[in-house]
Amino acid sequence: MDIRSHNREAWDRHVDRQDTPWTKPVAPDVIAAARSGQFSVLLTQTKPVPRHWFPAFAGLDLLCLAGGGGQQGPVFAALGATVTVYDNSPRQLAQDRLVAEREGLANLRTVEGDAADLSAFADGSFDLVFNPVSTVFMADVRPVWREAFRVLRPGGILLAGVINPIFYIFDIEKHERDGVLEVRYAIPFSDLESLGEEKKKELRERGIPFEFGHSLTDLLAGQTDAGFHIIDLYEDVMPEFRLSKYHPVYIATRAFKP
Repeated sequence: MDIRSHNREAWDRHVDRQDTPWTKPVAPDVIAAARSGQFSVLLTQTKPVPRHWFPAFAGLDLLCLAGGGGQQGPVFAALGATVTVYDNSPRQLAQDRLVAEREGLANLRTVEGDAADLSAFADGSFDLVFNPVSTVFMADVRPVWREAFRVLRPGGILLAGVINPIFYIFDIEKHERDGVLEVRYAIPFSDLESLGEEKKKELRERGIPFEFGHSLTDLLAGQTDAGFHIIDLYEDVMPEFRLSKYHPVYIATRAFKP
């Protein structure tokens, strides 16, 4: 099936339903604080990105990759960066335009597209690529890293949030129903290949995005194979998932293009 089309429509429906925090635009006070230099943004679920991971924002060309929703992009624009928000979901991009228009952020633009195909941008177009957790919705993550490397200038930075594949080995339905962690699946995980036909039909009918659990080799070595040097990382939890009592669920990386 066409994963990109299904996930685009699913995220558009999330925006319409407002049933996830990742579709809700930031409030005016967040933009006002950013204009004064105070900000907090997320690559993962709960832990803010360290301030020292960012260069100075004034004059920075920044790509918010698969990061629509009216959250991080407008904050970066309010901090002084020239921001391009690139996302697969038109409705998510509309949230960024809503904030930009509301706050007079003329230095923010939106472009619709697939994170694995950044052909809309020339080589060396950006100084920083900010990619909050989104590769879970992509069947192949390595093209994302290669394209991010291509569109960055030498000395550019990739900040990426990913889900540790350990999350995908468990039976999520059983966890949600009984609070039990039961190992059921192998990595790499794919909703399309790992789930039964009835469950896949349910996801399609409910408009739930299909997910993929990538190996650490693809998530981390995929960045270094693309040419990046990973220079820092941290982990984060998913509070609603019991595994977080024993092991972090997210990984955030800071990578440098030589």
